[in-house]
Amino acid sequence: MSDGIPGLARLDHIGFTVPDLDEAREFLVGVLGCEYLYSLGPFHDDEGDWMSRHLNVHPRAVMRRLHFFRCGEQAVFEVFAYEAPDRRGTVPRNSDVGGHHVALYVDDLDAAVAYLHGRGVRVLGEPTVSRGPSEGQRWVYFLAPWGMQFELVSYPGGKAFFRAGEG
Repeated sequence: MSDGIPGLARLDHIGFTVPDLDEAREFLVGVLGCEYLYSLGPFHDDEGDWMSRHLNVHPRAVMRRLHFFRCGEQAVFEVFAYEAPDRRGTVPRNSDVGGHHVALYVDDLDAAVAYLHGRGVRVLGEPTVSRGPSEGQRWVYFLAPWGMQFELVSYPGGKAFFRAGEG
């Protein structure tokens, strides 16, 4: 039985690709309140296969630029803009292989949802109350301008899963 990766300590960052870095920066900084940290790039390999061997992208892909953002006290987003001969422009849904979302914790879900509505952000439905081990949590999904799924989650009194061992 494995104990996992030796020395694994925590999540370091989340990377995702966007169609427009300026639009992403405006959303991440101007709407979500992330802090822009720095940029790198471009990166490409005009003759070899470095891009495919190291990044699992087309060998002629060009990473035009990438920006780093801090979101809150922990999360760091590494946000890429690529050009590639085989690039797909469809954002995966949660039900698609590779589907994903980024969940952001907020202290006051209702205030956060009202803020997003006020900024014209597409919020998917109304906040949902969780049950079972996640009882005590409320959550709601919303979309970035390029269609990527984000989630707001809040459980100021804790979740049932964590409270089960108390008392």
